[in-house]
Amino acid sequence: MKNTPFTQKHIDLGAKMAEFAGYNMPISYSGINDEHAAVRNSAGVFDVSHMGEFILKGENALDLIQRITSNDASKLTDGKAQYSCFPNMDGGIVDDLIVYCLEENKAYMLVVNASNIEKDWNWIRQFNDTQGEMHNISDKTCLLAIQGPNATKILQPLTDKDIMNLKYYTFTKGTFAGVENVLISATGYTGAGGVEIYFENKDEDAAKIWDAIFEAGQKGGIKPIGLGARDTLRLEMGYCLYGNDIDDTTSPLEAGLGWITKFSKPFTNSEHFEKQKAGGLTKKLVGFEMIEKGIARHDYEIKDFEGHIIGRVTSGTQSPTLGKAIGMGYVDARLSAIGSEIFISIRNTLLKAKVVKMPFV
Repeated sequence: MKNTPFTQKHIDLGAKMAEFAGYNMPISYSGINDEHAAVRNSAGVFDVSHMGEFILKGENALDLIQRITSNDASKLTDGKAQYSCFPNMDGGIVDDLIVYCLEENKAYMLVVNASNIEKDWNWIRQFNDTQGEMHNISDKTCLLAIQGPNATKILQPLTDKDIMNLKYYTFTKGTFAGVENVLISATGYTGAGGVEIYFENKDEDAAKIWDAIFEAGQKGGIKPIGLGARDTLRLEMGYCLYGNDIDDTTSPLEAGLGWITKFSKPFTNSEHFEKQKAGGLTKKLVGFEMIEKGIARHDYEIKDFEGHIIGRVTSGTQSPTLGKAIGMGYVDARLSAIGSEIFISIRNTLLKAKVVKMPFV
């Protein structure tokens, strides 16, 4: 099991640790509800250094990205980022990712899911027929997400870059907490605002940055946040989690990711997805809230009033913000309209739920 440069910090803080994607990661510190509220109301710090980062460079870098991702990366200029996915040849998704434009037409950073680093690297490499420059910098890159409405206000004194006015899905590079060459990105997986910061761990820079953040946030009540609250926060926003809501078998169109699927250029299997769009979807990813008491979990069956299986749950939890059980799942497109009555099979009992609009909060 791998450690991140912050593992000892988590242990010293009394975090409940567990294996995730081959890493020893913090699941919770003070408790999921408390950590969740800290991010929604003030600020919290997530160690997400287990994520993967690849650099693609050279005159053919953009062409490669355009051929393997669903979104249109030609729209990116220096300092801009976009959410995207790698479609596969079977109508599913290899992974979802963020593409950062470091230098227009010349250098890009792709940020991928921790559990898919090797899979994604091999996937990209097979399409790199011009032998463009590729670097896997995952092991030497630290990533902290500082999220919440007060996050940028707390962090602003640590950098001379104007991060309080950084627009969503843009980034800047500069000195942060005395460490040079830190990429500060207005992105995140919580819907609560804030930034994500990428930097190389050399000369104990990781400890320096971690300590500086918590010192700066002492008065603002900043807290360390585990992967448990990261999941409840993203689920309240209706953000997809790879391996749950999207995978090798789910189409980006079925997953509600049509907005990152641009047919203005050819990409892997784009003809298949164009046909799927034209022919109409047979199933759709929806959000639902439980009417009857019970928590829907991954892979539970979703049924109609007569007990026929119409889909399956992909994610479910008790929403700390709403105080009610929510979930996401694929259902027959005919029962995907907002307000549709569906039933979740929980321990052989059909419990009533209804399809609602996402985000939930």
